Amino acid sequence: MKLAYFPDAVIDHYGLKAKATSHGYVFVAIKRGMYGLPQSGILAQELLEKRLNANGYNQSKHTPGLWTHDWRPICFTLLVDDFGVKYVGKEHADHLVSVIDEFYDFTTDWEGKRYLGLTFDWDYDSRKVHLSMPEYISSAMKRFKHDRPDKVQHQPHAHTPPSYGAKVQYAKEESDEPELDNDKKKFIQQVLGTFLYYARAVDSTMLVALSAIASEQAHPTSATLQKVKQFLAYAASQEEAVLTHHASNMVLAIHSNASYLSESKARSRAGGHFFMSNDHADPPNNGAVLNIAQIIRAVMSSAAEAEIGAMYINAREAVPTRRTLEELGHPQPKTPMQTDNTAVQAVVTNNVQPRRTK
Repeated sequence: MKLAYFPDAVIDHYGLKAKATSHGYVFVAIKRGMYGLPQSGILAQELLEKRLNANGYNQSKHTPGLWTHDWRPICFTLLVDDFGVKYVGKEHADHLVSVIDEFYDFTTDWEGKRYLGLTFDWDYDSRKVHLSMPEYISSAMKRFKHDRPDKVQHQPHAHTPPSYGAKVQYAKEESDEPELDNDKKKFIQQVLGTFLYYARAVDSTMLVALSAIASEQAHPTSATLQKVKQFLAYAASQEEAVLTHHASNMVLAIHSNASYLSESKARSRAGGHFFMSNDHADPPNNGAVLNIAQIIRAVMSSAAEAEIGAMYINAREAVPTRRTLEELGHPQPKTPMQTDNTAVQAVVTNNVQPRRTK
């Protein structure tokens, strides 16, 4: 590298002038990752893949980050630098540890209490596991300087008052408020970035509010900022979420729903609850492995059409989930999807032929 590229403090600290060539260059040996190198991630991934492949471990072609062995009853997920391992027989886990130990420095947690920021509380007697993220909310409240409100807030977002007996439902009126300045816009984006992982991981009650705010973050107004403040008041008022999963036969089941004309620009929202259960006509509920809270891009012409759109979105998400479960060793029968709209059920089961649907 050219000596002129180095700061004077670095040149003096390492005595680079004495080591430079007559043309003003310094030879550099890179032994580990270089901070800020865009290619470092893919280079580390390819090197890890080469080393693991040589020992019988292969990454899934359909689920990035999921690894299985050619014949050992072991699989693991790898996200950034966290391994979550499932195995039958400790000798197989020891084999993976020995392979990694040959090339990398690492620590092990044989009790499986932490993974990706989540805390796992295993209750083997009741065959349950409780997921939580202790002190995550309190740390976020300190970051955003938001104290617990005097009046407890039980709603993450403002509700739409029901209009009983109405035969026609109208879309929300568009706001004509001016856009916020960059500082407030950045504050809104920071709140979204901080809470989205927490909401997806353990507290799904926040997803609708975060999704609605995210749809306005590019051009936020004072109304958007008010939504953020109500959301923060809700987060500060509630106890930290704990998500409980019960032991099951690992059969995927889905609850599907939709809200019609509940979002701006006459759009509707799709909702989905994915959980592991038993192969049963009416699968018992369980903790969510995935929650959908997505605004449907197209404008739906009826509540029934919104429900069908939500079922399509949930079915689309179910396909890769089913494939991942099968790769984990859990064969999947037909995936049941529950809806609360009898008209939609009649349409999707071909008992009713609609004349006009998108």
